[in-house]
Amino acid sequence: MKNIFLPIVFFLFTSSLLSQDLPQSIGDEETPELEYTFTGTRVINGHSVDVLAKGIMEFRIEHKFGDIAGANGGIQNMFGFDNLSDMRIALEYGVTDKFMIGFGRSKGAGLPYRSLVDGFLKYNIVKQQKDRAPVSLTLLGTAGFTYMTASSDQSSVTNFPKVSHRLSYVTQLNIARRFNDRLSVCIMPTFVHRNYVAADDQNELLALGSGIRFRISSRFALIGEYYHAFASPNMRTNYKSSLGLALEWFTFGHTFTINITNSSGIGELQFIPYTTEKWSLGQFRLGFCIGRKFSK
Repeated sequence: MKNIFLPIVFFLFTSSLLSQDLPQSIGDEETPELEYTFTGTRVINGHSVDVLAKGIMEFRIEHKFGDIAGANGGIQNMFGFDNLSDMRIALEYGVTDKFMIGFGRSKGAGLPYRSLVDGFLKYNIVKQQKDRAPVSLTLLGTAGFTYMTASSDQSSVTNFPKVSHRLSYVTQLNIARRFNDRLSVCIMPTFVHRNYVAADDQNELLALGSGIRFRISSRFALIGEYYHAFASPNMRTNYKSSLGLALEWFTFGHTFTINITNSSGIGELQFIPYTTEKWSLGQFRLGFCIGRKFSK
């Protein structure tokens, strides 16, 4: 259980170590608000505090391969390149400078669902400002639906006695601070609700995420992300925390992210409640995300 404190300790440590006034390149008296905190709308698996600007549409392709090592990885599977864990294609749009919407379709990692569609609303409550607001706050609401063929096994979680059993939801408050032109950190208190779960699972799930972005040049940045889900005693004993590392490359309107993570699913509705893989067993995989923005 001590791992549940890692996101909080990480955020507080970096805050106390690196807290300082924002340089003029980030915020000044004429333009006190930050343009961005994490440059994109995602950290790695999960959402960032940022939203798309008004009138901007982004087309996203996210992809995860199979295990690099372990029993299902290695040279026989070309270190995971022979397998596809999950993929998602999505369109997202900035309705205003503070409010965006998005819709996507995922293959699903099969734990336990496939054929997933999702939609979300995302609103930036407060944007960090020099001498006014020390952090940015964004509220996220996501709904997901699986249209996979129902199992004939009535004991299976994919039996879906009712259509409503196919639905699940996520609510998240994203809290982030950009300390200077290189370092940004965030924490993400998250609530997950699933209408239908297995007997050893729970419908409501609280999670706490954390993220860090460190810019190493004008076009490259290193990113880390960690999510821990809180479970009731003797429940969800086979599920693990999601940990990811990524290299971000920004160029000519494209944001390209290469990541390594132990979670096989894409999106909060998948990687928070259904990560079962362990880094120590080689159950981590290579993934990437390509985002292309379009304006009017």
